[in-house]
Amino acid sequence: MISAARTPHLRRSNLALVLDRLRRGPCSRSQLVRATDLTRSAIAGLVGELERLGLVIEEPSESDGRPGRPSPLVRIDDRSIGALAIEIFVDEIGTSIVDLDGSLVSSVRLARTRDRVDVDATIADLATLLDRWDVDAERGQRRLVGCGVSVPGLVRGRDGLVVGAPNIGWIDVALGEALADLLPDDLPVSVGNDADLGALAESRFGAGVGLDQMVYVSGEVGVGGGLVCAGRPVVGAHGFAGEIGHMPVNPDGELCRCGSVGCWETEVGESALLARAGLDPDGGRAAVEDLLERADAAEPSIVAALAVEARWLAIGIAGLVNVFDPDVVVLGGLFARILPSIRATLDDELELRRYRAARREVPVVGAALGPRAVTVGAAELAFGALLADPARVMTDIGR
Repeated sequence: MISAARTPHLRRSNLALVLDRLRRGPCSRSQLVRATDLTRSAIAGLVGELERLGLVIEEPSESDGRPGRPSPLVRIDDRSIGALAIEIFVDEIGTSIVDLDGSLVSSVRLARTRDRVDVDATIADLATLLDRWDVDAERGQRRLVGCGVSVPGLVRGRDGLVVGAPNIGWIDVALGEALADLLPDDLPVSVGNDADLGALAESRFGAGVGLDQMVYVSGEVGVGGGLVCAGRPVVGAHGFAGEIGHMPVNPDGELCRCGSVGCWETEVGESALLARAGLDPDGGRAAVEDLLERADAAEPSIVAALAVEARWLAIGIAGLVNVFDPDVVVLGGLFARILPSIRATLDDELELRRYRAARREVPVVGAALGPRAVTVGAAELAFGALLADPARVMTDIGR
């Protein structure tokens, strides 16, 4: 839990603290006192300010049958603001509006072929998508505080430059600038790695809620990861932390799209799994759906391919556990979808590699948000400035 601030910026920090708590569900003022260690008078003032800013509303709660009037509940005003989330994947792009409590308001998606992953084609496809969906009209329903963009590649944290995205062939792409003509002029754009954003969402609204240390591992065409330490994302010195798909695991392995040899991605990524199952390694989503259907039918060749997948997954996860000592490992994307089919084999392989001196087992679970994790994470990126300083941002967008 975030503790109450005792700094020269007390009011701003405590306003952010109360807003952060309310994002996780309605509370009475008494519950906010207990959750934040602030006084009743302080909570009253902060709730009043958040109401004036249009971020929360206070309303009567239903009676629980006990004598007396039930305490009013404070909740996020889900009609007030939102964030625009843009997701760029190899086989699909999407745009969504997400509320401050992580709920999805609206979404449109566009499947695409792999000959349209270059920057120009991606921007053109996003223009088509946004034409189908009037951002200005959405802004009429709620104020948008920003746009968060997820991309499957290395993103330099300080300026959002996509330094490299091997699975879509991007190098040194200023994505925010490229999107400028598609979005309203006053809408701030932030760019992040898709797995980092999935980890952020799961830590705040999903399987990592209430835990200090979480490792998130996501598999699609590529493999990415996100780390959360003491409740905060670990991004590294240049924003590149979490590129776990390019951990070297097999010195005699395959050449990776990144140019290295034997990366974890070459053993557990979508293409590797499809190839082992005798399917088209570039078959995309259709091939994955075929594999999952045949896994449900327990076809021997598919079961065997998944057993190999489980072994290589366990090798990488065991290393991550030994390095980071997390409370939980959360699997997203393709890995979450195949988890029921590989659970027994994965657990056995992890047990073989468990560091027994630690005397603890780390649970491996599927992402609670499912395919929404990256969407919610991109919105969280857009909400960042608001969550740090609610009064300033709401004053700015209210002009």
